[in-house]
Amino acid sequence: MDKYIVSARKYRPATFDSVIGQHTLTTTLKNAIEQKKLAHAYLFCGPRGVGKTTCARIFAKTINCLEPQENGEACDHCESCQAFNEQRSYNVYELDAASNNSVDDIRELIEQVQVPPQLGKYKVFIIDEVHMLSPAAFNAFLKTLEEPPAHAIFILATTEKHKILPTILSRCQIYDFSRMTVNDMMQHLEYVAKQESITYEAEALHVIAEKADGGMRDALSIFDQVASYCEGNITYEKVIEDLNVLDYDEYFSTTDLLLKGDIPQTMLRLNHILSKGFEANYFIGGLASHFRNLLMSREEATLPLLDVSEKVQQRYHEQALRCEPKLLYRVLKLCNDCDINYRTARNKRLLVEITLIQVAQVATGDEDAGCGRRPTRRLKPIFQTTSIPQPAVQAPQPSRESRAAYQPATAQQVDTTPSQVSEQSRAAQASASLMQQLGNTATGHKPSRGARTLSISALRTQYHNHMQPGTNTVQSVTQTTNPPHGSSPISSRLEYPFTVDQLTYYWYSFAQNLPKEQTAMAGRMKSMKPQISENWLIEVEVENEMVEQYMHELQIPLMNYLRTNLRNDAITLKFHITANNVTRAFSRTEQFKEMLEECTALATLKEKLNLELA
Repeated sequence: MDKYIVSARKYRPATFDSVIGQHTLTTTLKNAIEQKKLAHAYLFCGPRGVGKTTCARIFAKTINCLEPQENGEACDHCESCQAFNEQRSYNVYELDAASNNSVDDIRELIEQVQVPPQLGKYKVFIIDEVHMLSPAAFNAFLKTLEEPPAHAIFILATTEKHKILPTILSRCQIYDFSRMTVNDMMQHLEYVAKQESITYEAEALHVIAEKADGGMRDALSIFDQVASYCEGNITYEKVIEDLNVLDYDEYFSTTDLLLKGDIPQTMLRLNHILSKGFEANYFIGGLASHFRNLLMSREEATLPLLDVSEKVQQRYHEQALRCEPKLLYRVLKLCNDCDINYRTARNKRLLVEITLIQVAQVATGDEDAGCGRRPTRRLKPIFQTTSIPQPAVQAPQPSRESRAAYQPATAQQVDTTPSQVSEQSRAAQASASLMQQLGNTATGHKPSRGARTLSISALRTQYHNHMQPGTNTVQSVTQTTNPPHGSSPISSRLEYPFTVDQLTYYWYSFAQNLPKEQTAMAGRMKSMKPQISENWLIEVEVENEMVEQYMHELQIPLMNYLRTNLRNDAITLKFHITANNVTRAFSRTEQFKEMLEECTALATLKEKLNLELA
């Protein structure tokens, strides 16, 4: 039985041309060898599995080749190349700095530098993971690295260049290795599969290349694992099952549910994904990448930014046509915020579920502009000049006894003069104008550009202007409200009974519909407890004179609102300051007397220390 060798070692590149995804760097090194312009120190840096150590070994082998070829490659059959291939060359010295990072290890390396090569021109020292050297080892290495013997060449390899001292960086030629693209890795995986006589699906290799995250060594290791599981026939379904990854179908189907606004099925899909052992943040990260791909697939110019197969690109394009760019921007922000807050959240699953619900609301246009506090809806103004709206919650019908007791007066029983009618018309006009301002603010209507938001004091001025006699508005209202001769001057008077609970309900409703500028006043109104007295007088206790003044400014619209919704025209309001709230600050003498009542020893302390009140 032949000895098994993993693909990462078996198919390791042996020439510059066989290095994958680093064409610029390998060309630079080949030209330097052909032109015999070799530096004494090189630094190869980049992510894992991209060919840093491999290129260092190929470089060491090529510069010591006794019969170099015209294309800058080693001949692979001379004595030096054979010794290198059989790992018995004394011209290449490799040091793993992760386990040999002390000053003594560097001193031993410096001793080796003084020995000239036995075969060939150069002695190459490859130090892998050089960033793991201790500061003392770096300092001991500086002088030798700056002025080495003519036959010594140093090649340093690292994945974290920022950890290397600037004095080391300034002495080296720096080569930055980039991550390998998905297409480059797929081509190499196809070559390996053909060499191993393994059948495969292109989409399956694409999943392996994506899972490797730009590292060829990782891709080959995953390939060996999948090949063993699939028994020589690598299919997309088996790769997904073996690697335990969420495939495109999961994200496409989840997105379809979100676009439909089907929140119950979305929650079931999330539960199915979590039951497979996936973390919720892994799913959210994949969903964010999915919507990012949808955004990129809307335009042909950005299609190359998708590292997916052509078949999947077509699916992305078809689904992207159903999504507006604004929707994709909002969803990406929601997913990003969820990813940021995931670590600090106590209930991580609830955070993900809320994010999916928000995405569904944004997708269906049923967005919660109040950030989850209340739905956005257009509320009707509280008062209208033409007609009185019916209450949202009907007051209970009175009993026969109460209906008889509070029978409304007829037109003959009410003796109202035309001047009184005109005054009532002015009050109704001013009340409606004031509540129109309150209603527009409560319903979310913003003033037009250049318009100015009215405060309560401004509304009060406007109200008084409406009440001034002699204006055109008052005249027109008076003319409109004056009834013809012989008819009833006013409508029937309502006087239905109501309870404290009903009063409190509409009191809260009025406070809820106040403008945003009066949020503090709305909060104070909600803390008040109106009480019903005789003749439907509503008494309200307030905190101080300032609150009382504000309530007087709102008295007329509030009274009309309560009369309309409670169906009782006899309601009147009275505000007075709570007696307990009238307090005065204690003086220092009074404070000291208060303290003496609790602790009599303070008097003795004051007398012995000869203390006085400041």
